[in-house]
Amino acid sequence: MGLFDIIGPIMVGPSSSHTAGAVRIGYVTRQLLGEDIAEAQIDLYGSFLATGRGHGTDRALVAGLLGMKEDDYRIPRSFEIAKEKGMRFQFGEALLKEAHPNSVQITVTGVDGKERTIVGSSIGGGSIRICKIDDIETNFTGDYTGRVIYMYKEDMKLSPHTKSKLEEYLKKKEQGAEAHGISVN
Repeated sequence: MGLFDIIGPIMVGPSSSHTAGAVRIGYVTRQLLGEDIAEAQIDLYGSFLATGRGHGTDRALVAGLLGMKEDDYRIPRSFEIAKEKGMRFQFGEALLKEAHPNSVQITVTGVDGKERTIVGSSIGGGSIRICKIDDIETNFTGDYTGRVIYMYKEDMKLSPHTKSKLEEYLKKKEQGAEAHGISVN
């Protein structure tokens, strides 16, 4: 057990789950998009929806989308900063199944038109879990530098050998899944 486990993260408050965790979800969403955000639909779930405004969850999520970290003194002013930068955002209610109570679904559009939908959960003490990227289930925390490789099958530019091996693998996976009554897309 480390000191962080006892006292929590260095952050702008009031809540490590509702503020620090929310900033981190917004920040990771921005990183996964890979460009500045022009527009965001932020749909809150559970406790984020019920008490998020009072805990600053709304401002924290927008701050993260702007690229701020959880200790940035500008978090309370994130709405004004977003407006100055031309980032549009709105809030709604997420309809998630079996999600952590501190969850959010964020659909973002970048300045170059790229779109991404992220579902993330703040799991306590400023820690987060990214649960979905564009309807693909994931399970990572954003604590470590990493790379997410994300390709649509139609966009693949692979060598003929690699492409045939991948198609062979996908066909076997599909056949195995169908044998167990599972649909693979």
